[in-house]
Amino acid sequence: MNFENKTAFVTGGGSGIGEATAVALAASGAHVVVADLNLENATKVASSILKQGGKAIAVAIDVSDANSVDCAFETAEEWYGDTTHLLVNSAGILGIHAFIDYPVELFNKVMAVNVTGTFLCSQRAGKSMLKAGYGRIVNVASVSAVRAGIGRTAYGTSKAAMVGLTKQLSMELGPHGITANAIAPGPVLTPLTEASYTPETIEAYTSMIPARRLGVLGDMTATILFLLSEGAAYINGAYLPVDGGYLASGVSKTGKLS
Repeated sequence: MNFENKTAFVTGGGSGIGEATAVALAASGAHVVVADLNLENATKVASSILKQGGKAIAVAIDVSDANSVDCAFETAEEWYGDTTHLLVNSAGILGIHAFIDYPVELFNKVMAVNVTGTFLCSQRAGKSMLKAGYGRIVNVASVSAVRAGIGRTAYGTSKAAMVGLTKQLSMELGPHGITANAIAPGPVLTPLTEASYTPETIEAYTSMIPARRLGVLGDMTATILFLLSEGAAYINGAYLPVDGGYLASGVSKTGKLS
């Protein structure tokens, strides 16, 4: 996992999986661009990386806006040169609401951030990667792409679209030395979820996960860094659950086993 002299652009880098990925990449030698709508959070992450001896800058980005995306990449190129070698699309929003009266404005917003944002950043980074004849793209999707959840009309739909987009990227960029893959985090403990999960929520999730625990950020970053590495050069267009077996599991309680 040596990313010396590689420029890594991480969206949603100001918190959660994005933050953990940015820190892990910097620790592995990458020049990291911490990109987030919340510039204050991104700056804190970049400052922490610098204090640890890593290389990082913070940039503001609204991934759903093409001009904002272009400006963020231009800033990165001014600092680190014209090539973005690694892209992690981690920016995303949830937008929980019952389906029957789901506001179309909220639906469009979730799709704009999760899907259009991934499209715009991949397209912008892809142009740089094409010139270099090399690149790695990892999209942070979700188990919600294939497993529905109450209130997740827009979120689940957007994550399914991200998986389809990942396959399209792999098809069109693959011949040029660029891979694109998606990970599907299951229930993960982050500062946000730890504040919102009740003991009952955690118990309900763990009962459905063969590993009998929720994921942690290190589970996600280890997988992302692998897909960004040379060891994953022949993995392209994959949708990889990182969920302790959540998607593979079925009925967790049955009758007596012989």
